[in-house]
Amino acid sequence: MFGFGEKMDINAGIEEYKKTEHAVLVDVREADEYASGHIPEAVNHPLSQIASISDQIQDKDSPIFVYCLSGGRSGKAVEWMKKHGFTKVKNIGGINGYQGPRE
Repeated sequence: MFGFGEKMDINAGIEEYKKTEHAVLVDVREADEYASGHIPEAVNHPLSQIASISDQIQDKDSPIFVYCLSGGRSGKAVEWMKKHGFTKVKNIGGINGYQGPRE
């Protein structure tokens, strides 16, 4: 997890995701936001439906990289997931700072 006061860099987070075996990239924005443009390979699971994330990701030890628009919702999602037994969850920030391709 990031240290206190450390700025999240979604681009560095995506690079780490790409290097991590069996990692899952989760976009917690709403479906319409996801549809308007998301990072390739990202699965959409809106924060408003986070309680059902186990339906999509059964292995709670999977490395999970989470993003949203600015990093706020992804932070809430990561906090919720950790409280519910997910062990390797990381907030990588917001897509508004992402410099790579979008789908």
